[in-house]
Amino acid sequence: MEAEAINLALDSLWVMVAAILVIGMQAGFALLEAGSTRMKNSGHVAGKQIVSFAIATLAFWAAGFAITFGEGNSIIGTSGFLLHESSSSTFSSLDWANVPLSLKFLFQLGFVGVSLAIAWGGFAERAKLSVYIIFGTLFTVAIYPVIGHWVWGGGWLGTMGMQDFAGSTVVHLQGAVAALVATMLLGPRIGKFNKDRTPNLIPGHNQVYTVLGGILLWVGWFGFNAGSTMAVGDGFFGYVALTTNLAAAAGALAAIAAAKVLTGKADIPAMVNGVLAALVAITAACAFVEPWAAVVIGAFAGAFTFWTSLYFERKGIDDPIFAFSVHGIAGIAGTISTGLFASPRLVEITGIGKAGLLYGGGFDQLITQTVGVLGAAVYVGAVSFLILYALKRTIGLRVSAEQELSGLDISEHGSYGYPEQLDPSLLKEAK
Repeated sequence: MEAEAINLALDSLWVMVAAILVIGMQAGFALLEAGSTRMKNSGHVAGKQIVSFAIATLAFWAAGFAITFGEGNSIIGTSGFLLHESSSSTFSSLDWANVPLSLKFLFQLGFVGVSLAIAWGGFAERAKLSVYIIFGTLFTVAIYPVIGHWVWGGGWLGTMGMQDFAGSTVVHLQGAVAALVATMLLGPRIGKFNKDRTPNLIPGHNQVYTVLGGILLWVGWFGFNAGSTMAVGDGFFGYVALTTNLAAAAGALAAIAAAKVLTGKADIPAMVNGVLAALVAITAACAFVEPWAAVVIGAFAGAFTFWTSLYFERKGIDDPIFAFSVHGIAGIAGTISTGLFASPRLVEITGIGKAGLLYGGGFDQLITQTVGVLGAAVYVGAVSFLILYALKRTIGLRVSAEQELSGLDISEHGSYGYPEQLDPSLLKEAK
C-alpha cells in the first residue's frame, strides 16, 4: 500500500506540473500572436486568450469532457456531464491513468485551450469579439470533443488503433481546420492583396514577442507530450521529452534553410514557425518513433510548412499567423508519419496500433492514420463551416472596414494596447 501511495503521489504531482505547463502555453500564444500582428490590434489579440481559456474551462467542464471521455458509443460520450462521476465506469477510457479525475480534467483542459488558441489564428485582426465567444463555446462542446472521443475516448478511430499520442490530429489539426474555414469565410484583411491578387507584406509589430512566445510554447510542449504519459514510474516520459526536443531543434534549422533558399532571407518568424511545426508533427509520433525518425519528422515539418505558408498566401488565403500550415499541414504530416516510422519496440511499450511500413509492418498503420486524418478534417471542416456561416448570415463575422482600419484595440475594447504610440491625445501631448 505504501508503494501504491507513493506512485499515486508522484504521478499526480507530475500531471499537475504538466497541466500547468500546457495551460501556460496560453501565454506563449498571446505573445506569439500579438507579436505577429499589428500594433493597433495587439491588446485585442493578446487579451482574447483570457476570454478563450475562460470559455474553454466552463464549456469543457459542463459538456466537453463528458463527450470526449464519458461512456457512450463509438461517436460520442453520453455520460459524466458537469464532471459528475456517477459510476466507476463513467470515464473508463481514462482508467489507465493513475491520478484523480480532477487532474485528468485539468490536463485535458489545457489541450482544449491550445486547440482553440490555434483556431483564433484564422480570425486575427478582423473578427468580432462576439464571434470568438460564440464559436469558442460551440467548438468546445460540438467539435473538439467529438474527435477527442473518436481517438482517445474509446471511439472508432481508437478501436482501429490510430496512433496520436498527444494530439497532432486531436488538438492541432482540429484548431487548424477551424482556422482555415474562418480565414476563408472572413476574407483577407484590408490591404493584404492587390487587385491582381499578389500579396502585400503585413509584418507583425514585435518579433521579440514572437520569439518569446515560441520559446514559451517550446517549453510548454514538454508538458504537452511528456505529460501525456501521465506517469513517472517507468521513466518513459523522459523518452517522449527527448524525441520532442530533437524534432523541435531539427525544425528550427530546417525552416531557416528553407527560408534562405526560397526567399533569400533567414526569416525570424519562419524560424519560430519551424520550431512549432516540428513540435506539432512530433506530437502524434513522440511515443512511437526512434530519435533519428524524430529528427527527420521535425526537419520535414519545419521546411515543408514554410513552403506551404508561401503557397497558400499566393493562392489568396490570408492566414495572419499561418495557423493552417504550422498546425494543419504539420499535424497531418506528423499523424501520418507513424504509419511509416512507428518502431515495433515502442508500439509494444504503448500497446497502441502496429509497427510502421519501414519496419515491415505493412500498410495497415499507414491506412489507419490516413483515415483518421481525413475523418477528423472532414468533420471539423463541415461543422466549423456550418457554425461560422450561420454566424455570418446573422450577426456577421467581421468588424466594419472603419473599425478594422482603426484597430480592434480601440474599436472593440475602447483603449489602445500601445497608447503612447497610437492614442491621438497622447501623441499631441508628446509633441
